Amino acid sequence: MRPPRVLIIVQNLPVPLDRRVWLEAQALTAAGYQVSVICPKGPDDPARQVLDGVGIYKYRPAPEANGLLGFVVEFAYSWLRTAALSVVVRRERGFDVIQACNPPDTYWLLALLWRVAGVRFVFDHHDLNPELFRSRFGEPRSIGARAQYGGLLWLERRTFRAADRVISTNESYRRVALERGGVPREHTEVVRSGPDTRRMRPVVPESDRARGGHLLVYLGIMGPQDDVHVVLEVMDELVRVRGRQDVRAALLGFGDTLEDLRRQCIALGLDDVVEFTGRVGLREIGDYLSAASLGLGPDRNTPLNDASTMNKTMEYMAYAVPAVSFDLTETRFSAGDTGVIVPSGDIGAFADAVEELLDDEHRRVALSLAARERATAELDWRPQRSRYLGVFDGLLRFRSTVPSDDPAPDTKDPWGRAYVDLDEPGRLESFVRSRGPAR
Repeated sequence: MRPPRVLIIVQNLPVPLDRRVWLEAQALTAAGYQVSVICPKGPDDPARQVLDGVGIYKYRPAPEANGLLGFVVEFAYSWLRTAALSVVVRRERGFDVIQACNPPDTYWLLALLWRVAGVRFVFDHHDLNPELFRSRFGEPRSIGARAQYGGLLWLERRTFRAADRVISTNESYRRVALERGGVPREHTEVVRSGPDTRRMRPVVPESDRARGGHLLVYLGIMGPQDDVHVVLEVMDELVRVRGRQDVRAALLGFGDTLEDLRRQCIALGLDDVVEFTGRVGLREIGDYLSAASLGLGPDRNTPLNDASTMNKTMEYMAYAVPAVSFDLTETRFSAGDTGVIVPSGDIGAFADAVEELLDDEHRRVALSLAARERATAELDWRPQRSRYLGVFDGLLRFRSTVPSDDPAPDTKDPWGRAYVDLDEPGRLESFVRSRGPAR
Protein backbone atom coordinates (compact mmCIF):
# COMPACT_ATOMS: atom_id res chain seq x y z
CA MET A 1 0.00 0.00 0.00
CA ARG A 2 1.47 3.34 -1.04
CA PRO A 3 1.92 6.06 1.60
CA PRO A 4 -0.39 9.09 1.56
CA ARG A 5 1.13 11.96 -0.40
CA VAL A 6 1.18 15.65 0.53
CA LEU A 7 2.10 18.64 -1.63
CA ILE A 8 3.06 21.75 0.34
CA ILE A 9 2.88 25.11 -1.45
CA VAL A 10 4.68 28.15 -0.03
CA GLN A 11 5.31 31.43 -1.86
CA ASN A 12 6.78 33.62 0.87
CA LEU A 13 10.16 31.89 1.37
CA PRO A 14 12.26 29.10 -0.13
CA VAL A 15 12.43 25.74 1.61
CA PRO A 16 14.23 24.71 3.81
CA LEU A 17 14.85 28.37 4.72
CA ASP A 18 11.21 28.57 5.85
CA ARG A 19 11.79 26.75 9.13
CA ARG A 20 8.12 26.12 9.97
CA VAL A 21 7.42 24.55 6.59
CA TRP A 22 10.61 22.49 6.75
CA LEU A 23 9.71 21.15 10.20
CA GLU A 24 6.27 20.25 8.87
CA ALA A 25 7.74 18.47 5.85
CA GLN A 26 10.17 16.53 8.04
CA ALA A 27 7.37 15.60 10.46
CA LEU A 28 5.20 14.22 7.67
CA THR A 29 8.09 12.29 6.13
CA ALA A 30 9.06 10.73 9.47
CA ALA A 31 5.43 9.74 10.01
CA GLY A 32 5.24 7.76 6.78
CA TYR A 33 3.93 10.35 4.34
CA GLN A 34 5.49 11.17 0.98
CA VAL A 35 6.07 14.92 0.79
CA SER A 36 6.68 17.32 -2.07
CA VAL A 37 7.15 21.09 -1.84
CA ILE A 38 6.70 23.88 -4.40
CA CYS A 39 8.36 27.18 -3.50
CA PRO A 40 10.42 30.02 -5.02
CA LYS A 41 14.17 29.63 -5.50
CA GLY A 42 16.65 31.27 -3.19
CA PRO A 43 20.07 32.44 -4.38
CA ASP A 44 22.00 29.56 -6.01
CA ASP A 45 19.19 27.07 -5.24
CA PRO A 46 18.69 24.19 -7.68
CA ALA A 47 15.37 23.95 -9.50
CA ARG A 48 14.88 20.36 -8.30
CA GLN A 49 16.25 18.44 -5.35
CA VAL A 50 15.36 15.68 -2.92
CA LEU A 51 16.40 16.64 0.60
CA ASP A 52 15.86 14.23 3.50
CA GLY A 53 13.28 12.42 1.39
CA VAL A 54 11.31 15.59 0.53
CA GLY A 55 10.98 16.39 -3.17
CA ILE A 56 11.46 20.15 -3.62
CA TYR A 57 10.39 21.90 -6.82
CA LYS A 58 11.44 25.53 -7.21
CA TYR A 59 10.72 28.34 -9.65
CA ARG A 60 12.50 31.62 -10.29
CA PRO A 61 10.85 34.22 -8.02
CA ALA A 62 8.89 37.10 -9.49
CA PRO A 63 10.50 40.54 -9.78
CA GLU A 64 10.21 42.67 -6.65
CA ALA A 65 6.69 44.10 -6.41
CA ASN A 66 6.05 47.85 -6.40
CA GLY A 67 2.52 49.16 -5.95
CA LEU A 68 -0.78 47.39 -6.51
CA LEU A 69 -0.02 46.40 -10.09
CA GLY A 70 3.33 44.97 -9.04
CA PHE A 71 1.72 42.77 -6.39
CA VAL A 72 -0.92 41.57 -8.86
CA VAL A 73 1.81 40.63 -11.33
CA GLU A 74 3.82 38.89 -8.59
CA PHE A 75 0.86 36.86 -7.34
CA ALA A 76 -0.31 35.93 -10.85
CA TYR A 77 3.19 34.91 -11.93
CA SER A 78 3.80 32.83 -8.78
CA TRP A 79 0.35 31.22 -9.04
CA LEU A 80 0.91 30.20 -12.66
CA ARG A 81 4.41 28.85 -11.98
CA THR A 82 3.08 26.91 -8.99
CA ALA A 83 0.14 25.55 -10.97
CA ALA A 84 2.47 24.35 -13.73
CA LEU A 85 4.79 22.68 -11.23
CA SER A 86 1.83 21.02 -9.51
CA VAL A 87 1.18 19.17 -12.79
CA VAL A 88 4.82 18.04 -12.80
CA VAL A 89 4.60 16.89 -9.17
CA ARG A 90 1.36 15.06 -9.87
CA ARG A 91 3.01 13.18 -12.73
CA GLU A 92 6.29 12.40 -10.97
CA ARG A 93 5.30 11.86 -7.32
CA GLY A 94 1.55 12.37 -6.99
CA PHE A 95 -0.36 13.99 -4.11
CA ASP A 96 -3.57 13.34 -2.19
CA VAL A 97 -3.57 16.61 -0.22
CA ILE A 98 -2.45 20.13 -0.99
CA GLN A 99 -1.29 22.21 1.96
CA ALA A 100 -1.09 25.90 1.02
CA CYS A 101 0.75 28.33 3.28
CA ASN A 102 -0.16 32.00 2.95
CA PRO A 103 0.59 34.75 2.02
CA PRO A 104 -1.00 35.18 -0.42
CA ASP A 105 -4.55 33.85 -0.09
CA THR A 106 -4.76 32.75 -3.73
CA TYR A 107 -4.11 29.03 -3.79
CA TRP A 108 -7.68 28.05 -2.91
CA LEU A 109 -8.42 28.22 -6.64
CA LEU A 110 -5.65 25.74 -7.44
CA ALA A 111 -6.96 23.48 -4.69
CA LEU A 112 -10.46 23.62 -6.19
CA LEU A 113 -9.09 22.72 -9.62
CA TRP A 114 -7.36 19.67 -8.16
CA ARG A 115 -10.43 18.73 -6.11
CA VAL A 116 -12.01 17.22 -9.22
CA ALA A 117 -9.19 14.64 -9.01
CA GLY A 118 -10.06 13.86 -5.38
CA VAL A 119 -7.34 16.04 -3.82
CA ARG A 120 -8.07 17.50 -0.36
CA PHE A 121 -7.03 20.97 0.82
CA VAL A 122 -5.37 22.02 4.09
CA PHE A 123 -4.82 25.73 4.72
CA ASP A 124 -1.79 26.53 6.91
CA HIS A 125 -2.62 30.07 8.05
CA HIS A 126 0.65 32.00 8.45
CA ASP A 127 -0.45 35.62 7.98
CA LEU A 128 -3.52 37.85 8.29
CA ASN A 129 -3.46 39.69 4.97
CA PRO A 130 -6.35 42.08 5.73
CA GLU A 131 -4.60 43.08 8.97
CA LEU A 132 -1.34 43.42 7.06
CA PHE A 133 -3.05 45.93 4.76
CA ARG A 134 -4.38 47.94 7.71
CA SER A 135 -1.00 47.84 9.44
CA ARG A 136 0.87 49.16 6.40
CA PHE A 137 -1.66 51.62 4.97
CA GLY A 138 -4.02 52.46 7.83
CA GLU A 139 -7.79 52.05 7.91
CA PRO A 140 -9.17 51.97 4.34
CA ARG A 141 -11.08 55.19 3.69
CA SER A 142 -10.75 55.97 -0.01
CA ILE A 143 -12.72 54.05 -2.60
CA GLY A 144 -9.55 52.42 -3.90
CA ALA A 145 -8.33 51.40 -0.44
CA ARG A 146 -11.71 49.97 0.49
CA ALA A 147 -11.78 47.99 -2.75
CA GLN A 148 -8.31 46.54 -2.09
CA TYR A 149 -9.17 45.72 1.52
CA GLY A 150 -12.45 44.14 0.47
CA GLY A 151 -10.60 42.07 -2.10
CA LEU A 152 -8.26 40.73 0.58
CA LEU A 153 -11.20 39.79 2.79
CA TRP A 154 -12.86 38.04 -0.18
CA LEU A 155 -9.72 36.03 -0.94
CA GLU A 156 -9.43 35.07 2.73
CA ARG A 157 -13.08 33.92 2.83
CA ARG A 158 -12.63 31.87 -0.32
CA THR A 159 -9.55 30.20 1.19
CA PHE A 160 -11.39 29.32 4.41
CA ARG A 161 -14.41 27.98 2.50
CA ALA A 162 -12.30 25.83 0.19
CA ALA A 163 -10.27 24.28 3.01
CA ASP A 164 -11.07 20.83 4.38
CA ARG A 165 -8.96 21.71 7.42
CA VAL A 166 -7.40 24.93 8.74
CA ILE A 167 -4.17 25.03 10.73
CA SER A 168 -3.75 28.22 12.79
CA THR A 169 -0.45 29.39 14.26
CA ASN A 170 -2.09 30.64 17.47
CA GLU A 171 -5.47 31.19 19.14
CA SER A 172 -5.78 34.70 17.69
CA TYR A 173 -5.56 33.29 14.17
CA ARG A 174 -7.93 30.48 15.06
CA ARG A 175 -10.48 33.05 16.22
CA VAL A 176 -10.28 34.68 12.78
CA ALA A 177 -10.91 31.30 11.14
CA LEU A 178 -13.92 30.67 13.37
CA GLU A 179 -15.48 34.11 13.40
CA ARG A 180 -14.51 35.73 10.11
CA GLY A 181 -14.02 32.56 8.10
CA GLY A 182 -16.96 30.56 9.44
CA VAL A 183 -14.81 27.42 9.77
CA PRO A 184 -16.30 24.74 12.06
CA ARG A 185 -14.19 24.42 15.22
CA GLU A 186 -13.68 20.70 14.61
CA HIS A 187 -11.99 21.55 11.32
CA THR A 188 -9.39 23.81 12.94
CA GLU A 189 -6.23 23.07 14.88
CA VAL A 190 -3.65 25.33 16.50
CA VAL A 191 -0.08 24.37 15.60
CA ARG A 192 2.43 26.88 16.91
CA SER A 193 5.74 27.47 15.15
CA GLY A 194 7.75 26.17 18.06
CA PRO A 195 11.51 25.68 17.70
CA ASP A 196 13.08 22.24 17.62
CA THR A 197 14.92 22.79 20.91
CA ARG A 198 16.99 19.62 20.55
CA ARG A 199 18.78 21.28 17.66
CA MET A 200 18.17 24.96 18.29
CA ARG A 201 20.30 25.13 21.41
CA PRO A 202 23.42 26.99 22.53
CA VAL A 203 26.75 26.08 20.94
CA VAL A 204 30.25 27.27 21.66
CA PRO A 205 30.54 30.17 19.17
CA GLU A 206 33.14 29.97 16.45
CA SER A 207 34.27 33.56 17.05
CA ASP A 208 33.70 36.52 19.35
CA ARG A 209 30.63 37.93 17.61
CA ALA A 210 30.18 40.46 20.43
CA ARG A 211 33.79 41.69 20.08
CA GLY A 212 34.29 41.77 23.81
CA GLY A 213 30.98 43.47 24.65
CA HIS A 214 27.28 42.72 24.79
CA LEU A 215 25.64 41.53 21.57
CA LEU A 216 22.02 42.43 20.80
CA VAL A 217 20.40 40.37 18.02
CA TYR A 218 17.43 40.87 15.72
CA LEU A 219 16.46 37.79 13.71
CA GLY A 220 13.79 37.85 11.04
CA ILE A 221 12.31 39.35 7.93
CA MET A 222 12.88 43.05 7.34
CA GLY A 223 9.68 44.43 5.84
CA PRO A 224 7.76 47.66 6.43
CA GLN A 225 5.55 45.99 9.05
CA ASP A 226 8.51 44.61 11.03
CA ASP A 227 9.76 47.97 12.38
CA VAL A 228 13.43 46.95 12.31
CA HIS A 229 14.36 50.65 12.23
CA VAL A 230 13.51 50.61 15.95
CA VAL A 231 16.69 48.57 16.55
CA LEU A 232 18.75 51.37 15.00
CA GLU A 233 16.91 54.02 17.04
CA VAL A 234 17.56 52.06 20.24
CA MET A 235 21.24 51.63 19.35
CA ASP A 236 21.47 55.37 18.63
CA GLU A 237 20.02 56.07 22.07
CA LEU A 238 22.36 53.62 23.81
CA VAL A 239 25.58 54.44 21.97
CA ARG A 240 25.35 58.03 20.74
CA VAL A 241 23.09 59.55 23.41
CA ARG A 242 23.97 57.54 26.52
CA GLY A 243 27.56 56.84 25.54
CA ARG A 244 27.66 53.07 26.02
CA GLN A 245 30.75 51.52 24.49
CA ASP A 246 30.08 47.91 25.46
CA VAL A 247 27.20 47.07 23.11
CA ARG A 248 26.89 45.94 19.50
CA ALA A 249 23.93 44.81 17.41
CA ALA A 250 23.62 42.17 14.70
CA LEU A 251 20.62 42.22 12.38
CA LEU A 252 20.10 38.77 10.85
CA GLY A 253 17.78 38.55 7.86
CA PHE A 254 16.63 40.20 4.67
CA GLY A 255 13.59 41.90 3.20
CA ASP A 256 12.22 44.90 1.38
CA THR A 257 13.62 47.45 3.82
CA LEU A 258 17.15 46.05 4.21
CA GLU A 259 18.85 48.61 1.99
CA ASP A 260 16.92 51.47 3.61
CA LEU A 261 18.07 50.19 6.99
CA ARG A 262 21.69 50.10 5.84
CA ARG A 263 21.42 53.71 4.70
CA GLN A 264 19.78 54.75 7.97
CA CYS A 265 22.55 53.01 9.91
CA ILE A 266 25.23 54.97 8.06
CA ALA A 267 23.32 58.24 8.46
CA LEU A 268 23.16 57.66 12.24
CA GLY A 269 26.88 56.88 12.37
CA LEU A 270 26.27 53.39 13.71
CA ASP A 271 27.99 51.30 11.07
CA ASP A 272 30.89 50.61 13.46
CA VAL A 273 28.57 48.99 16.04
CA VAL A 274 25.78 47.51 13.88
CA GLU A 275 26.24 44.52 11.59
CA PHE A 276 23.87 43.39 8.83
CA THR A 277 24.35 39.74 7.91
CA GLY A 278 21.75 39.39 5.17
CA ARG A 279 20.17 35.98 4.58
CA VAL A 280 21.42 33.42 7.11
CA GLY A 281 20.96 29.72 7.78
CA LEU A 282 20.90 27.65 10.95
CA ARG A 283 24.67 27.66 11.26
CA GLU A 284 24.89 31.46 11.46
CA ILE A 285 21.77 31.71 13.61
CA GLY A 286 23.29 29.30 16.12
CA ASP A 287 26.55 31.23 16.18
CA TYR A 288 25.01 34.66 16.76
CA LEU A 289 22.28 33.62 19.20
CA SER A 290 24.75 31.60 21.24
CA ALA A 291 26.82 34.78 21.66
CA ALA A 292 23.90 37.16 22.26
CA SER A 293 23.10 38.77 25.60
CA LEU A 294 19.62 39.88 24.48
CA GLY A 295 17.18 39.41 21.61
CA LEU A 296 15.11 42.29 20.27
CA GLY A 297 11.43 42.39 19.29
CA PRO A 298 10.92 45.82 17.66
CA ASP A 299 7.50 45.06 16.13
CA ARG A 300 5.05 47.77 17.15
CA ASN A 301 1.44 47.07 18.10
CA THR A 302 -0.49 46.95 14.83
CA PRO A 303 -3.54 44.87 13.87
CA LEU A 304 -1.23 42.30 12.28
CA ASN A 305 1.58 42.22 14.82
CA ASP A 306 -0.68 42.04 17.88
CA ALA A 307 -2.32 38.85 16.61
CA SER A 308 0.81 37.21 15.18
CA THR A 309 3.28 34.87 16.83
CA MET A 310 6.82 36.20 16.46
CA ASN A 311 8.96 33.16 15.75
CA LYS A 312 12.10 35.09 16.62
CA THR A 313 10.97 35.41 20.24
CA MET A 314 10.76 31.64 20.63
CA GLU A 315 14.02 31.10 18.75
CA TYR A 316 15.80 33.53 21.06
CA MET A 317 14.41 31.56 23.99
CA ALA A 318 15.66 28.26 22.56
CA TYR A 319 19.19 29.66 22.79
CA ALA A 320 18.60 30.92 26.34
CA VAL A 321 18.39 34.53 25.15
CA PRO A 322 15.78 36.72 26.87
CA ALA A 323 14.01 39.29 24.68
CA VAL A 324 13.00 42.90 25.07
CA SER A 325 9.83 43.46 23.03
CA PHE A 326 7.01 45.87 22.50
CA ASP A 327 3.69 44.88 24.07
CA LEU A 328 1.86 42.41 21.78
CA THR A 329 -0.78 39.88 22.79
CA GLU A 330 0.88 36.84 21.24
CA THR A 331 4.40 37.93 22.24
CA ARG A 332 3.23 38.05 25.85
CA PHE A 333 2.01 34.46 25.46
CA SER A 334 5.25 33.25 23.87
CA ALA A 335 7.62 34.94 26.30
CA GLY A 336 5.59 34.40 29.45
CA ASP A 337 7.67 35.70 32.35
CA THR A 338 10.99 35.22 30.57
CA GLY A 339 11.30 38.56 28.75
CA VAL A 340 10.72 42.26 29.25
CA ILE A 341 7.69 43.93 27.65
CA VAL A 342 7.59 47.70 27.12
CA PRO A 343 4.87 50.05 25.77
CA SER A 344 4.60 49.91 22.00
CA GLY A 345 6.60 52.57 20.19
CA ASP A 346 8.36 53.93 23.28
CA ILE A 347 12.03 54.00 22.20
CA GLY A 348 13.18 55.42 25.54
CA ALA A 349 11.45 52.65 27.50
CA PHE A 350 12.90 50.04 25.13
CA ALA A 351 16.43 51.42 25.60
CA ASP A 352 15.90 51.60 29.38
CA ALA A 353 14.86 47.93 29.47
CA VAL A 354 17.87 46.87 27.40
CA GLU A 355 20.27 48.89 29.55
CA GLU A 356 18.82 47.62 32.82
CA LEU A 357 19.23 44.00 31.72
CA LEU A 358 22.77 44.56 30.48
CA ASP A 359 23.70 46.08 33.83
CA ASP A 360 21.87 43.51 35.98
CA GLU A 361 23.66 40.25 35.36
CA HIS A 362 21.69 38.33 38.00
CA ARG A 363 18.35 39.18 36.40
CA ARG A 364 19.62 38.66 32.86
CA VAL A 365 20.94 35.20 33.70
CA ALA A 366 17.73 34.27 35.52
CA LEU A 367 15.64 35.29 32.52
CA SER A 368 17.99 33.43 30.17
CA LEU A 369 17.59 30.16 32.08
CA ALA A 370 13.82 30.65 32.36
CA ALA A 371 13.61 31.35 28.62
CA ARG A 372 15.35 28.09 27.72
CA GLU A 373 13.18 26.18 30.19
CA ARG A 374 9.95 27.62 28.77
CA ALA A 375 11.08 26.97 25.21
CA THR A 376 11.69 23.28 25.94
CA ALA A 377 8.76 22.68 28.31
CA GLU A 378 6.01 24.77 26.68
CA LEU A 379 6.92 25.83 23.14
CA ASP A 380 8.96 22.98 21.65
CA TRP A 381 8.04 21.74 18.18
CA ARG A 382 7.54 18.10 19.19
CA PRO A 383 4.12 18.48 20.86
CA GLN A 384 3.14 20.83 18.03
CA ARG A 385 4.22 18.11 15.60
CA SER A 386 1.72 15.68 17.10
CA ARG A 387 -1.11 18.16 16.57
CA TYR A 388 0.07 18.86 13.05
CA LEU A 389 0.18 15.18 12.11
CA GLY A 390 -3.23 14.68 13.69
CA VAL A 391 -4.73 17.00 11.08
CA PHE A 392 -3.53 14.81 8.20
CA ASP A 393 -4.10 11.51 9.99
CA GLY A 394 -7.73 12.46 10.65
CA LEU A 395 -8.32 13.82 7.17
CA LEU A 396 -6.85 10.79 5.38
CA ARG A 397 -7.66 8.13 8.00
CA PHE A 398 -3.99 7.28 8.28
CA ARG A 399 -2.09 6.09 11.32
CA SER A 400 1.28 7.80 11.63
CA THR A 401 4.37 5.73 12.32
CA VAL A 402 6.37 8.55 13.92
CA PRO A 403 8.28 7.37 17.03
CA SER A 404 7.03 8.60 20.39
CA ASP A 405 10.32 10.44 20.91
CA ASP A 406 13.38 11.39 18.90
CA PRO A 407 16.90 10.18 19.57
CA ALA A 408 19.03 12.64 21.48
CA PRO A 409 21.25 14.77 19.20
CA ASP A 410 24.98 14.36 19.05
CA THR A 411 27.26 16.37 21.29
CA LYS A 412 28.12 18.48 18.24
CA ASP A 413 25.98 20.29 15.73
CA PRO A 414 26.07 19.45 11.98
CA TRP A 415 28.98 21.88 11.52
CA GLY A 416 31.15 20.36 14.22
CA ARG A 417 30.60 22.94 16.97
CA ALA A 418 30.15 21.59 20.47
CA TYR A 419 26.70 21.94 21.98
CA VAL A 420 26.63 23.35 25.50
CA ASP A 421 26.04 20.33 27.79
CA LEU A 422 22.56 21.03 29.12
CA ASP A 423 22.56 17.89 31.28
CA GLU A 424 25.57 18.98 33.35
CA PRO A 425 24.34 20.91 36.41
CA GLY A 426 25.23 24.57 36.23
CA ARG A 427 26.76 24.33 32.76
CA LEU A 428 24.13 26.45 31.00
CA GLU A 429 24.21 29.07 33.74
CA SER A 430 28.00 29.27 33.48
CA PHE A 431 27.75 29.60 29.71
CA VAL A 432 25.16 32.38 29.92
CA ARG A 433 27.30 34.27 32.45
CA SER A 434 30.21 34.13 30.01
CA ARG A 435 28.31 36.23 27.48
CA GLY A 436 29.18 39.89 27.41
CA PRO A 437 32.27 41.85 28.47
CA ALA A 438 35.04 39.94 30.20
CA ARG A 439 35.16 40.66 33.93
